[in-house]
Amino acid sequence: MDVAEVRALATLAQLTPSLSLCVLRSPSSPSPFLINMSRRYDSRTTIFSPEGRLYQVEYAMEAIGNAGTAIGILSKDGVVLVGEKKVTSKLLQTSTSTEKMYKIDDHVACAVAGIMSDANILINTARVQAQRYAYAYQEPMPVEQLVQSLCDTKQGYTQFGGLRPFGVSFLFAGWDKNFGFQLYTSDPSGNYGGWKAAAIGANNQAAQSILKQDYKDDITREEAVQLALKVLSKTMDSTSLTSEKLELAEVFLSPSGKVKYQVCSPENLTKLLVKFGVTQPATDTA
Repeated sequence: MDVAEVRALATLAQLTPSLSLCVLRSPSSPSPFLINMSRRYDSRTTIFSPEGRLYQVEYAMEAIGNAGTAIGILSKDGVVLVGEKKVTSKLLQTSTSTEKMYKIDDHVACAVAGIMSDANILINTARVQAQRYAYAYQEPMPVEQLVQSLCDTKQGYTQFGGLRPFGVSFLFAGWDKNFGFQLYTSDPSGNYGGWKAAAIGANNQAAQSILKQDYKDDITREEAVQLALKVLSKTMDSTSLTSEKLELAEVFLSPSGKVKYQVCSPENLTKLLVKFGVTQPATDTA
């Protein structure tokens, strides 16, 4: 590029300020103008890129990829939820803190991956919706209707300016009289779907691949627990599983026919890890 061309471009840039970013760049470097154009579409949640993408929604999904893995498996006699807890400090009292599993109503619970402050807002919203339905109709809210209602709320935050998407994904486990045991996933875009086995959070693609290979339609709840722990042992970044790093919850029917949500205690979880050969029991040292 000679002096005359530089002067001509400089003059054009003064006449057209929007093109000023294109001036004086080397042939090998990417165009600043193109970079500036791409940034125009990820500053707001309501603007589509030329490729039809909503970048802020995609960024919210990236936040979920940094969270602990959560796995849900649908069995013939219940639904199993297992989650990886991110123990950030030795001073954290893990026995009293809940990070992954939450009860929404007597017949439905969820596992979370993503930004926990966002998850708390949505969980409280789901609880209110479930109680309003029960008060109005004197029966538990159908699981899919509850999931759809919550996803409508999440989707609304991708349509209006000044708002950002919720950076959280859910695994919903529940039972109702219409469809029995059910497992659903949802993402920040407000999309949801029913699954037989699903994984969210870090390393979810590897976990999903293992689930696809090992899942069976007639799996029992105990076998589902074993499969979930096996998948976590292969996909977690840590070398061994311990009860301090995991949360396990189940939704099943009690002998009386009532839906029961049960969280496994750390002691029972340690016994399950040893039983299924996922970890080795601690040995006493002299």
